[in-house]
Amino acid sequence: MGEIFRAYDIRGSFPEEVNEDISHKIGAAFVQLLSEKNIVVARDMRISSPALADAFIKGAIESGATVTDIGMTTTPMLYYAIIDGCFSGGAMVTASHLPAEINGFKLCREKAIPLSGEHGLPELKKQIDVEAGINARHSSEGQYKQLDYLERYIDKLSEFVRRPKAMKIAVDVGNGIAGPEVTAIFEKFPDWKIIPMYMNPDGSFPHHVANPLIESNTADLQKKVLQEKADIGVAFDGDADRCGFIDEKGQRIHEDLVTALIAESFLAENPGSAIVYDLRSSKVVPETIRKLGGRPVRCRVGHAFIKEKMRQENAVFAGELSGHYYYRDVGFTDNAMFTMIWMLNFLATKTPPLSQLVAPLKKYFSTGEINIHIQDKDIVFEKLEKAYGDAKSDHLDGLTIQYDSWWFNLRPSNTEPVIRLNLEADDEAALEQRK
Repeated sequence: MGEIFRAYDIRGSFPEEVNEDISHKIGAAFVQLLSEKNIVVARDMRISSPALADAFIKGAIESGATVTDIGMTTTPMLYYAIIDGCFSGGAMVTASHLPAEINGFKLCREKAIPLSGEHGLPELKKQIDVEAGINARHSSEGQYKQLDYLERYIDKLSEFVRRPKAMKIAVDVGNGIAGPEVTAIFEKFPDWKIIPMYMNPDGSFPHHVANPLIESNTADLQKKVLQEKADIGVAFDGDADRCGFIDEKGQRIHEDLVTALIAESFLAENPGSAIVYDLRSSKVVPETIRKLGGRPVRCRVGHAFIKEKMRQENAVFAGELSGHYYYRDVGFTDNAMFTMIWMLNFLATKTPPLSQLVAPLKKYFSTGEINIHIQDKDIVFEKLEKAYGDAKSDHLDGLTIQYDSWWFNLRPSNTEPVIRLNLEADDEAALEQRK
């Protein structure tokens, strides 16, 4: 069972690793961890999700919880429900961007603060181990409720639409769970003409896996943008907590450059505010934030760390290279629908097309994230730090080495013999040489 407990969530293949039995135990143990027992539960569109959600809810109720079931929704809507409804915690049954045969749970405490491998998930696993075979501990005092949060959630998101400008927007939800929310928001703003793609939730993912970070998964969207002469394309992942963008020329926009673009809108409304970015991002991101009068805050990789840093700094916005974007206005949570809204807010203030707005940010050359398989990671880090002893270095997340004209970060995987390299240089020749 231990291998399904990951750094940020619980996940594994269904039914071999994640099934109704373990879901029942997770539901019971989750409630035991909370100081109060008023929780909200949601699920995505995966074929296995209804059975897993039902088993989780049964375990939670048997442990005395009052469970509010908001049905099939996105992860960001669950986060909103936790905060809006003042629940003591919440559970989302999802495997996010992963293939159909995988499923799992994202778990939160009050205020949508996530359980992670550093805080919460180890305690949860321990609670399950302690509870094994002690069925007498469970009571039948819990209650079950159902609630539809869609209208309230869409009304909340709509408050942040600034100046809806007539635009053609191609949207590919990849048969994930974002479809109903996307439809609802576009119905409220008829100046936005949607070109819909793969909108019906379907856990078998008949067209492509709902993961916009994989280039092949946005190929259809890129073609559609060109065919329909759309102003922008938007691709959502399976549970709609991250997204990717395509410019009007059908080109993918690097996720860190999206952080730099959206930062302008937030700093216009919140002058001098902190904006958090993950340390894999291009150095054009902190340069842009400073240029706009903001305060860039560098952070280690991972949503639990990003959200904690945002709260510490009271940051208005954060962006991560993985396509997760986070907002103070929705409880320091990541939200792809909100990201689409803020990208459209940004475009509404501009005359040039998106490709021209992105072009000045393409100052540097990067490798993207490269996985290197190696057995003895510690020796590699030790030797590299010595080899680049004349550079500025830090250990915020793995090892970062910085020179004036190039830098790299190496991070070890927690679950496999892999180190992850991100390297950036001022010119392409230097990039290849340093790599």
